[in-house]
Amino acid sequence: MPELPEVETVRLGLQPVLEGRRFTHVTTNRRDLRVPFPEEFARRLTGRRVARLRRRAKYILADLDGGETLVIHLGMSGRMSVYAHGKNRKLGQFTYEIAPADAGCGKHDHVIFETDAPARIVFTDHRRFGLMTLVETAKLEEHPLFKGLGGEPLSEDFDASYLKRVLKGKKTSIKAAMLDQRMIAGLGNIYVCESLWRAHISPKRLAAKVKPAQIDLLAPAIKAVLREAVKAGGSSLRDHKRVDGELGYFQKSFAVYDRETIPCPTAHCSGIVKRIVQSGRSTFYCPVCQK
Repeated sequence: MPELPEVETVRLGLQPVLEGRRFTHVTTNRRDLRVPFPEEFARRLTGRRVARLRRRAKYILADLDGGETLVIHLGMSGRMSVYAHGKNRKLGQFTYEIAPADAGCGKHDHVIFETDAPARIVFTDHRRFGLMTLVETAKLEEHPLFKGLGGEPLSEDFDASYLKRVLKGKKTSIKAAMLDQRMIAGLGNIYVCESLWRAHISPKRLAAKVKPAQIDLLAPAIKAVLREAVKAGGSSLRDHKRVDGELGYFQKSFAVYDRETIPCPTAHCSGIVKRIVQSGRSTFYCPVCQK
């Protein structure tokens, strides 16, 4: 499933063709994804202008001028492909392909957005685990999808003090605590493993037992890993691609994730990256420098 950097990469690619733009036509090729589309979904979007495009956790949010927000979750395999029309292929720092005649006609192309950029955006989802809905913007934080979500790790409010507060008294492993969306929104397995390695913290250590000095290292490590991953376009392990169809390449910078039996890249460390299973998820770490 796409994690925060992959979702943020998609948001950045959508921004030039959505933010400040108007939906000129919207088409749905089926009645549902993971859940049914809202009633008259396409009609309610057509003609609306996107006042702001943002991200919350692993959701892309398009605030509309009519007081509603389009909520998009990519699910396991969802992709947003952007095509620009005619000579307007280059929009800001992003360059898009011209839409072929069959763009949006594929078996798994479920939603097509036309905007006045002008551009065509096609949502493709082979597994249909994605989600699109409309929520009243003023009540978004109270919606079941967002109520109780933790802090945004790339926000100014996310720091060592915040982490110390939410980890206090937690009797789960630090790995499980960091994956808890009620504590840290959007963080997933890949970037938890990489952040813990950078802070030299064992994923098996109880969250409440992580020393304050270690948390002082962990908070900036989380931010650094996420920012580097966003800059690299995310990690393409299975389905993730950027909106222009290119792969992300942060997987080439993994220190421990999916690096089982490889020597630890920490300078002067003799450890070998190990894989264990925690709560049904693979954890990769160095047993020597992450004690």
